[in-house]
Amino acid sequence: MWDVLSALIPPVVVATVFCVAVYTLLRKEMAPRTSDGRPVEESESVTRGTPDGKAAADADANKAQSASEEVHGAGEEAGGR
Repeated sequence: MWDVLSALIPPVVVATVFCVAVYTLLRKEMAPRTSDGRPVEESESVTRGTPDGKAAADADANKAQSASEEVHGAGEEAGGR
């Protein structure tokens, strides 16, 4: 019985390594991607700047405030003339 089990160990090891490799490859290739082809996790970390995303949120708030000031200022000029 032990000789049969010892004969099966190498094929089992090879099959396990093959299955793990296929699983890793499929997981990498089927990951969600952005429109430019980067994985979603990678693009989020690049755009956020920090792990908690606070810097990105502050920058977005500043952009929104400056844009609203531009629109508000343009409306006053048009209405005053």
